[in-house]
Amino acid sequence: MDKKLLILGSIFGLLAVMLGAFAAHGLEKIVDSSAIESFQTGVRYQMYQALLLLLVGSMRKISTKTKKIVLLSTFFGVIFFSGSIYGLATDELSALNFKTIAFVTPIGGILMIISWLALLINFVKLKPD
Repeated sequence: MDKKLLILGSIFGLLAVMLGAFAAHGLEKIVDSSAIESFQTGVRYQMYQALLLLLVGSMRKISTKTKKIVLLSTFFGVIFFSGSIYGLATDELSALNFKTIAFVTPIGGILMIISWLALLINFVKLKPD
């Protein structure tokens, strides 16, 4: 489980840096500033979740059950939240109409919140050292 968390965290972090650079240097000439701001919001939350995965994958005081919840809720949360924001921010560049899937953005946000909540519950249940 730890290896999966660390690999996914690394992939999400790598992609966040690449997408952030793309937003700063590639999108500035083809979309408006509000679209770039939205895109960067997706990047920022993707990086937060990447760091969470790296942290969780490196800690021994987190149960396997919690790690699985964090892995799955973070994976789908980033795909739904950040992915839909990337699509919506670049909607005018594509033949696809990403506005039809905008409803998944808050679902992704809720899934990311669940990953943090699962971690909190795990820590509250820890027995004192």
